[in-house]
Amino acid sequence: MKTIDFRSDSVTKPTLEMRQAMFDAEVGYDVFRDDPTVNRLEEIAADMTGKEAGLFTPTGTMANQLAILSHTNRGEEVILSADSHIIWYEVGAHAVLSSVALWPIPVPDGILRASDIDRAFRPNDIHMPSTGLVCMENALGRGTVVPIHLMEEVYQAAHSHGLPVHTDGARVFNAAHVLGVGVKEIANQTDSLAIHLSKGLCAPIGSILVGSKSFIERARRYRHMLGGGMSQTGVLAAAGIIALTRMVDRLVEDHQNARYLASLLPQIGRVKVDTSRADINMVFFSLDYPTEIIQNFPVNMLEYGIKISPSSEGFFRFVTHHDITRADIDYTIGIFEKLIHANLI
Repeated sequence: MKTIDFRSDSVTKPTLEMRQAMFDAEVGYDVFRDDPTVNRLEEIAADMTGKEAGLFTPTGTMANQLAILSHTNRGEEVILSADSHIIWYEVGAHAVLSSVALWPIPVPDGILRASDIDRAFRPNDIHMPSTGLVCMENALGRGTVVPIHLMEEVYQAAHSHGLPVHTDGARVFNAAHVLGVGVKEIANQTDSLAIHLSKGLCAPIGSILVGSKSFIERARRYRHMLGGGMSQTGVLAAAGIIALTRMVDRLVEDHQNARYLASLLPQIGRVKVDTSRADINMVFFSLDYPTEIIQNFPVNMLEYGIKISPSSEGFFRFVTHHDITRADIDYTIGIFEKLIHANLI
């Protein structure tokens, strides 16, 4: 039985082209900066985003945390949305690694505004921490994108207070597609940007942190401190090159499949799709069924080879990606209906 995995776009498998590129990769010792494949990957990422330099990291979390380490000083405070991945899914690493505090701004749509920066910026008061950094995210894990003009306003507001800006761009190419812009236009509104290579782009591992040369030099030192100085990493970077040069344009298919899925779900009955969070490759929906049935939904779907995450705050999130086809979606809808008719869900 084929497994259909809607839990995340991080579950994508490397393509055959990637596997061949990994097999053929020319490698060196990345700590000495003589791995040609890693160097090429970092150059490609920097060129795509219009930044001076890039740094290959094992994970998106490491890329974000290296940015915080490199932008801030101990005891400072970071302004960001209360919905940020950095808050919810990075194990409180900011406190352990950078010794900084966070100021989470509770914005209903997860998008910071310039007024939020002005309001949260700390005055020069001995009783308060100094503000050291602003963090944005685009696209958001809640399924929406941040308009360029709002990013620009936040960027300008931060700079008016002398603050650098980092953006978690795990799904930045998804955002660029929706906004109809090149990724450079998004990167222009931030001092550093973290790009995930294995979220939807199918690389088996890795992220790229881009920024100025001096910033990346600091981040490189911190990467080594955290154990991220890797050896013949070109084997992994080869897949990353394919991710950036071959897989970006096809993300539109994932968005289209998500809209297709969203169009079918309400036909089942007692299923409500949240259309306000439908910009990218995600479908959020709620079920009008008893709690016990909702809790059993993931287990019952798994019996038919369909992997989904438990509901969160009353919503399920299905994420489409390279490894999910229209036929997989049709099969999933069929199983969904079958379980409902059997009163099992």
